[in-house]
Amino acid sequence: MRNNEIALTRREILAAGSIGALALALPGCAATLARPAIGPPAAATALLDAFAWRFLEHHPESATEKGVDIDAHAGLRGKLEDRSAAGQAAIAETLRADLARVEAIDPAPLDPATRTSFEVVRSAYRTALAGFSLPYGDVAVGGWRNTPYVVIQNVGQYIDAPNLLEATHPVRDAADAEAYIARLEALPATLDGETGRLRGAREFGLVPPAILLDRTIAQLGKTIEDARGGGRLVTALTSRTGAVAGDWDRRARSLVSGPVAAALDRQLAEIRAERAVAQAAPGMWARPRGDEYYAWALQAATTTTRTPDEIHAMGLEQVREYHGRMDPLLRKLGFTSGTVGERMLALAKDPRSRFSEGDKGRAEVIALMQSKIDYIRTRMPLAFRRLARGNLEIRRIAPAEEAGAPGAYGGSGSIDGKIPGKIWLNLSDPNRHTRYDIPTLGFHEGIPGHVWEGEYSNDLPLIRSVLSFSAFSEGWALYAETLGDELGAYDDDPVGQLGYLQSIAFRACRLVVDTGLHHKRWTRAQAIDWFVSTNGSDRDDVTSEVDRYCAWPGQACAYKVGHSEMLRLREMAKARLGPRYDLRDFDQAVVDGGNAPLDVLAGNVERYVGKALRTMEPA
Repeated sequence: MRNNEIALTRREILAAGSIGALALALPGCAATLARPAIGPPAAATALLDAFAWRFLEHHPESATEKGVDIDAHAGLRGKLEDRSAAGQAAIAETLRADLARVEAIDPAPLDPATRTSFEVVRSAYRTALAGFSLPYGDVAVGGWRNTPYVVIQNVGQYIDAPNLLEATHPVRDAADAEAYIARLEALPATLDGETGRLRGAREFGLVPPAILLDRTIAQLGKTIEDARGGGRLVTALTSRTGAVAGDWDRRARSLVSGPVAAALDRQLAEIRAERAVAQAAPGMWARPRGDEYYAWALQAATTTTRTPDEIHAMGLEQVREYHGRMDPLLRKLGFTSGTVGERMLALAKDPRSRFSEGDKGRAEVIALMQSKIDYIRTRMPLAFRRLARGNLEIRRIAPAEEAGAPGAYGGSGSIDGKIPGKIWLNLSDPNRHTRYDIPTLGFHEGIPGHVWEGEYSNDLPLIRSVLSFSAFSEGWALYAETLGDELGAYDDDPVGQLGYLQSIAFRACRLVVDTGLHHKRWTRAQAIDWFVSTNGSDRDDVTSEVDRYCAWPGQACAYKVGHSEMLRLREMAKARLGPRYDLRDFDQAVVDGGNAPLDVLAGNVERYVGKALRTMEPA
C-alpha cells in the first residue's frame, strides 16, 4: 500500500468494529471525535500490529532480526532502510500519523497490558519526532543509537549491512539467496543516501570531531579494500549456498566489487572533505544547536527530564559509593596503597588476571564467558517465575570494525528462535578484557541481561519487540549484573566481585564523562585521563568508550539512570510487601511489562505491588 503510513487495511477496520476505530483510519477524522474508545480487544491488537508493520516497512532489517520477514511480509527480506533525507522524512510522516491515532484513543477501557503498549508507542514516537525536528543525525525510533552523525566510526551502513548479511540474514534456500542479492543491489543507494545527508550536515556546519573522522577513514578504507575483492559480503553468501543451485558468487562479487565499492568510495570522499574542516573539540556544545541536541539526546536515552548538571552530580556521588565498597576488598587482597583506581590498575596487570596472546587468548575469553553463562543459567529459577529460553551464541566483532567498537554488545534473537541472540565481543586484543570482568560482561549482555530480557519482549505485541528504551534495556542489563552477584556468582571470589563493582562504577563514571564532554566542555584527553585514574579501567578500552560517547551523546547515561530506578522500585516493593516480597515476582513483573520508559515501568511495578496487596491473606 503506497500510503501505508496513513491508512488501515479493510481487515483492521472490520476487526475494530467501532466508529472510533474507523475514525482513526481516516485522516483528519480523529480530531473531530473526543477520544473514542477503541472497541473490543481485537481492535487494539489490530491497531498495534498495524503500527508494527508500518514501522517495519521503513526498517526492514529489524523484520529480519525478529524473524518476521516471512509469508505476506517476505518481501522485507530483500530490502534495506532508505537512509536518504527523503527516507528519513517518510519515517517521520508515519510517526506523526500513528501518534495521532494513539492520542485519539481513550485508554481508560483498555486492560493494563494493552494500555502499557499504547503508552510505550506514544512515548517512543513523541521522543523520536522531537529528534526528527532537529536538523541532523540519525533518530533511533524506540531504539538506542541516536546520533548526530550519519556516518562515523560506529555508525553507518558500511558497518550495519555486513553485520546484517553475515550474521542475521538467513540463507536456507534460493529465495533467501535472492533476497541477499536484492539487498546487495539496494546497498549502493542506501550508502549514497547517507552520503547526501553527510554533505547537507557539513553545509549546515555539523562536522564530527577530527579524531572520530580519523577512525572512520581508517575503517572505511579497510571496508573498501575488502569490498573490491568481494570479501565478507560475498563469502557470507557463498559459504551458505553450497547446496543451493545458482550463480551466487559471480552475481554477488560483481555487485560488491562494482557499485557497492564505488558507493563506499564516494562516502569516503565526503568523510575526507569533513576531515579537512573538522575541529578537535569532542562535545556537542561546540556544534550548531548542540546544547539543544544534547538536551534531547539525554531525554531520549534516560526517559527522564534530568539535567546534565543533575546527572553529572549523580555520577560523582555513585562513583564514591561503589569505590567505598571496593576499598575493603582490595585491602584484603593486599592492595593497600593508592586510590581505588590505581589499585584496580595494579590488579589488572597481575598475570592471574590476564589471558594468553592471540587466538589462544581469544578462545580463552569466549570459553570463560560461556562457562559463566552456563552457571548463571542454572540460577534463573531463583529469580523468575517463568523462564526464558536464553537462546544465544558468542561471536567476535569483525576485525575491521574492532577499532571503533565497544568492548562488547548483545541482544536477543528472532521471535521464532531460529536466529539466536548474540554476544559480540571485541577481541582485537584478548587482554582488552580481564578474567574478573568477563563473568559480569556475560551476565550483562547475555543471561539474565539483554538476550534474556529481549526474549520476554518478543512475547509481547510485535510493536513492543521492535521498540526499546536504553534506560530500560541498559538499566536491566546492569540489574542483571546485580542479580549475578546476588545469586552467588562471586561467593568466595573477591576478585570477581571487584570486577562486578568496577563494572557498576564504570557506568557511574559514564554519567560524569558524557556530561563532562557535551555540557561541561571537557577535552577528550581530560575525559580519558579522569576515567582511567578514577576507576582503574584499561586506557585503550576507555579511549574507545570516550569516542563512543562523542558519537552517541547521552546514550552512556541510560545505563546507570535505569539501574538506579530499578533498584529504587525494588526497594519500594520490599517495603510495601514486607515478608511476602519475592524476588521472582518483582523480576517477572519487570520483564513481563516489557521494555518501556521509566515512568511506564514504575506504573507496571505499582500495579504488581497493588495486586499483591489485594490478594494477600491477612498475616
